[in-house]
Amino acid sequence: PVARLRWDWNSLICDREDLQFRHYTEKYFPPADILCRYLEDFAAAYDLNIQHGVKVVNVDKVDGRFVVTDAQGNTYTAKRLIVATGIAKPYIPDIPGVELCENYNNHSVDPQAYTNKRVLVVGKGNSAFETADNLIETTAAIHILSPESVKFAWQTHYVGNLRAVNNNFLDTYQLKSQNTVIDAAIDKIEKENGKYQVHLTYTHAKGQTAVVEYDHVIFCTGFRFDPTFFGEGLRPALVYDGRLPAQTSEWESTNIPDLYFAGVLMSACDHKKTMSAFIHGFRHNIEALSNVFEVKYHGEEWPHEAIEATPRAVTDKVIDRVNRAPEMFLQPGFLCDVMVVNEMEGTVDYFNGVRKDYVMDSHFGQNNHYYTISLEYGHFLGDPFSVERDPSPDAAMNAAYLHPVIRHYSYGQIVSEHHINDDLESHWYKDEYVMPALAYFTEQLVPEPVMAMAMD
Repeated sequence: PVARLRWDWNSLICDREDLQFRHYTEKYFPPADILCRYLEDFAAAYDLNIQHGVKVVNVDKVDGRFVVTDAQGNTYTAKRLIVATGIAKPYIPDIPGVELCENYNNHSVDPQAYTNKRVLVVGKGNSAFETADNLIETTAAIHILSPESVKFAWQTHYVGNLRAVNNNFLDTYQLKSQNTVIDAAIDKIEKENGKYQVHLTYTHAKGQTAVVEYDHVIFCTGFRFDPTFFGEGLRPALVYDGRLPAQTSEWESTNIPDLYFAGVLMSACDHKKTMSAFIHGFRHNIEALSNVFEVKYHGEEWPHEAIEATPRAVTDKVIDRVNRAPEMFLQPGFLCDVMVVNEMEGTVDYFNGVRKDYVMDSHFGQNNHYYTISLEYGHFLGDPFSVERDPSPDAAMNAAYLHPVIRHYSYGQIVSEHHINDDLESHWYKDEYVMPALAYFTEQLVPEPVMAMAMD
């Protein structure tokens, strides 16, 4: 059941089989109303204390405690505050004349409104291509524009980049030349006689400029965090052009102690790299945040399992986790497992789902002998559908696809690194994967010289 979460992008983490999202729909891209029904059922099943229809208008801090005020004047106080308000406010670039234009959340979605019109869509994410695709059949021409080139999800492994389901527009550009994708920066936008005059500078044309006329200009440049409900002296620091709150490796505000972020807002920490902006990513982040709180505020240990410090026992545990664990599969290179070796007792403490940079910033990094286990993509250039592979175990460090990586550390300094080659179906049970890992741990689990002397 745990391994199923690797391919289930919508379920929340729980111990109830009836609250797995697959029981609600078989659709690969389910409609939003089904997700809403699922969340309602989830909240009811666990009797969660949720107050609906409450608008927070102010957050301040008095005598070291947060004071949250709603629109009805009710106040709520807490030592610590978790904000999970998402990124609901449109991000509008600072471009002269941008106020003259439409944007993704208020433009007409009726294709007939654009019949025989020239349309500029600003942005190159899924919302931009989704907007353009909706208008292909009625417009005279559509241009999609931003300073940077299109990034494809199948190249970056980031699902927020352009997905195949939204890229039909590219055929009308490359095969028909009716529509266009432009790499350029907009210098200013003017409106004359009902037409938009867009002044732009091409990215790849040695500074060439142009003025292009359109009937409609629609900004699809994403969304951002809205911090306006915080008091003037309590505004969290922001990053990425003000889109997201700046956070530590514990998802805590970098400038407001005891203020934490959850959900989509966690994506500031792995921005456009892994899946923290989506349910299948942030659900595992939230599980890790819960453990951070237990350690930091309640004096508890991060949940772990003690296993025998032998090469075979350690290898078996690692192989089991890389084959089944959803968190390292869905948050590659961001969430990892940690093994801390207690050489005096001959045991290994195995911790699941720890944020990788938190390992270095926390008590984990203060150990003499520990390992991180993660799943990571390799690096390659060119066509992602035509990658040369070397199946030899000795060449595993060059694996291009998702594969296990084991790193040995001592007091935060890396000692050694072992890669297990990528596999067609991400199954690493075969001897060709297990035996090199066993050999690695046979060598690495030898007690450190200082510890060996102490034992003598």
